[in-house]
Amino acid sequence: MEPITAPAIDLVSLAPVLVLSVFGIMVLVTDLFIGKDKSVLVFISLTGLLMGAISSLAKYNLPVHSFNGAYIVDHLSVFFTFIFCISSALAILVSVDFNKREGIKVGEYYSLILFCTVGMVLLASATDMIMIFLGIEIVSISLYVLAGIRRNDPKSNEAALKYFLLGAFATGFLLYGMTLLYGSTGSTKLVMIASAIRNGGVASEPLLLMGVVLLIIGLGFKVAAVPFHMWAPDVYQGAPTPVTAFMAVGPKAASLAAFYRIFSEAIPQLSPSWEILLCVVSVITMFVGNLGAIMQTNIKRLLAFSSVAHVGYLIIAIIAKNSLSSSALMFYMLTYAFMIFGTFGIVILLGRKGDENLEIENYSGLAYKHPVLALSMTIFLLSLGGLPPLAGFVAKFFVFSAALKEGFLILVIIAVLNSAVSLYYYLKVIVFMYMKDPVKEFDITLSPMTLFVIAISIFGTIQLGIFPDSIIALAQAN
Repeated sequence: MEPITAPAIDLVSLAPVLVLSVFGIMVLVTDLFIGKDKSVLVFISLTGLLMGAISSLAKYNLPVHSFNGAYIVDHLSVFFTFIFCISSALAILVSVDFNKREGIKVGEYYSLILFCTVGMVLLASATDMIMIFLGIEIVSISLYVLAGIRRNDPKSNEAALKYFLLGAFATGFLLYGMTLLYGSTGSTKLVMIASAIRNGGVASEPLLLMGVVLLIIGLGFKVAAVPFHMWAPDVYQGAPTPVTAFMAVGPKAASLAAFYRIFSEAIPQLSPSWEILLCVVSVITMFVGNLGAIMQTNIKRLLAFSSVAHVGYLIIAIIAKNSLSSSALMFYMLTYAFMIFGTFGIVILLGRKGDENLEIENYSGLAYKHPVLALSMTIFLLSLGGLPPLAGFVAKFFVFSAALKEGFLILVIIAVLNSAVSLYYYLKVIVFMYMKDPVKEFDITLSPMTLFVIAISIFGTIQLGIFPDSIIALAQAN
């Protein structure tokens, strides 16, 4: 019997995963032994995220391959790990007073965010389809519970159930696609798959092409690309608002990182086949997302469709698959984190227990009662629409430049037109804030933590728009 050789264990490469896992368990255990004051759990969670981000820098001379080529620490994974830690920290900060108001059990809430971050780090660092699947499952299971964590809220329960059922269905497609790739190439490692396609003459094998299609379906669900986006509006609306913001940034960034890595490293030889399909998906996603947002009267559903449209822009970076597109993807997701958490932070401030004020008409006259909040919301919405000199404009310009470099002129023109269309529904909210009379009183409790998140988000949105050079340099570093 041939002995099985275990891969070398490299715990330093796994440092962010181990640190976040330890702190996630620490939050759960600490929650059992403290009283009603749960503020120490916030401190433990934020400390874990800070140490997780720092530990991602433990390896030098990147890239470093570990676990028999199944895990990699490279520039992409390190940058995305920072994005994950930032988005998780903002999610925790914006949740502090919201959880008190809604009576959410914070011990499991904060630990689930940390465990979800573990899955996101695995997704961004995996170079083996088994590891990618493991990361997706950790992220998905955490989000299923977070979406339904308000147990007494029927909408939250409905959101969790819909997300779970559709997520399990999409996972089946993803796993079947991975199986077909393995059956066609004889390996689950991305590098070996690319080598088998390049040297083995299997590029046109029907099973391989079917596997690629199924991968697009499975990953398309995870990033909410059309036509696999049907879960997003209902889940975004029903989930607790901080969870909605978290879902729109961290897990989506992780799925896009895995999406990019698979298609740029494992199957670039098949790009003539999947480029056309992804171009169609990108265009339809942009149109459906923007047109769907125009028809919404609920702010969370509007932002859900807006998020769908942004996925259409981000898929362009995957299609381009050059060195500029990877850095564009990283920069876009960093700016998107600030824009989304700032927007949802204001949505949280305007809500109260039993009435979250989610209808757009409830924002009428906000500029007269709370001009600073209205101005902040305007900055975030205009940045999401891609107006200069804000961060959203630079992020879109970066992505479109990567596509133009590869000759996708028509796709970029369509994306620019869609970006212009998106300004309509962003401006609609601004019109309500500045040009409509209030329909109800604003009963706002100014939460210090939420205001802190909004302030950080404003700084990030303006800073990355006017002075993006340093972050772009980091994103482009090799």
